[in-house]
Amino acid sequence: MDYHTSGAAPEPDAAESASGPECRKEDVTRPGPDLTRPPLPRARWGPARRPLELSLARHEELATRAEAALRRLLVTDNYDSVNNFISLHEAFERGGDSLYQVYQQYTPPIRARKHTCVGLGFELMRRWRSLERDFSGITRATALLSCEEAVVDVREYVTCGEGPADVLAAEKEHVMVGIQIRVDGRLGVMLADPGYHVPRIVTVMQDRNYPHTGWFVQSDEQHCRKEYNYTFSMLNPGYIEWHERETRGETVKCQTSLVYAGRPYLDGINVTERRNLVYNFRSLLSRDQKGHLIAGLYFPVGATIKDAQFTLFLNNGPQKRKTKYKFSTFADPQDIPDEILEEIQLCNTKMNYKEGELLSIISKLSRVMADQAFIDQMLEINEDICRMCL
Repeated sequence: MDYHTSGAAPEPDAAESASGPECRKEDVTRPGPDLTRPPLPRARWGPARRPLELSLARHEELATRAEAALRRLLVTDNYDSVNNFISLHEAFERGGDSLYQVYQQYTPPIRARKHTCVGLGFELMRRWRSLERDFSGITRATALLSCEEAVVDVREYVTCGEGPADVLAAEKEHVMVGIQIRVDGRLGVMLADPGYHVPRIVTVMQDRNYPHTGWFVQSDEQHCRKEYNYTFSMLNPGYIEWHERETRGETVKCQTSLVYAGRPYLDGINVTERRNLVYNFRSLLSRDQKGHLIAGLYFPVGATIKDAQFTLFLNNGPQKRKTKYKFSTFADPQDIPDEILEEIQLCNTKMNYKEGELLSIISKLSRVMADQAFIDQMLEINEDICRMCL
């Protein structure tokens, strides 16, 4: 099967080629070892959840309150695929083994306010528990859902079997949160995707009738407009097709990802978060309640020590600042120019960090990016996963 996956990290800048980790065929040129153990374990799913019974009025009330919690989460918790990268490097330094051995035995931590899509999903479900008092049964109807991004052959994928457990060449590189619902006898799912900054609850009805969300504008920047649409697959009702339409001038690019809504996903940490550890792109992003990016940094992993750099950005209304810095600049905190420190402090404030926290993160990153042995081995694992999943 030929599945092109684009990765779980959200796009930090619509104007740049920085859409997240890639597993393109042209990237995978190294023949690599014949692995006896695959880098990622097989994913698991639990039994189907009982849907929450709702009237149209109650659905509207739930959507409003669930969305309010989602928007608060976007503000309070940054998207962060940087700190797990640092933690993996620390485990590598302690272990004394090859990174592949460390990676196989490592349990990715889920820590407060240091979340990728997995941690954000768990945190949102935790916050939604307060709705149980007014919507009895919502907790048992809510679960993490697995997502396969940018699937080339949707028909072949969804007809492999009942669910993604029957698809061998798959990564499960993204997760969303879903509430199974039945609105006046009609089945559907309410989706939330804080990992991709979606600031709304998306209702997907099997019959595609109200309150089905349909197409909506996710972002509309000067050079790029993104629109999303979610529908149940006509070939396999266990899947929801996530259609993305990106318009840049006269160029329109479309792709389809697949959310498995049939059963709750049990391996968000062991598979999806583990996959995220070795992606070749990292981002640390602060959002507002509408999902707009406020401040942060992002960078590819793969350059040599002397060339490795990151982009620091700050969006303050119409004013947008974006600067590239070399990681080597931060090797010695005493030698960092004052103007750079001031820029980092501005971003630190916008990202709701404690005094000096962002600078500390960047300093740790400079140490990681200077460890060429770690970087080389990490990229090898990433390529091995890409090769096995293409």
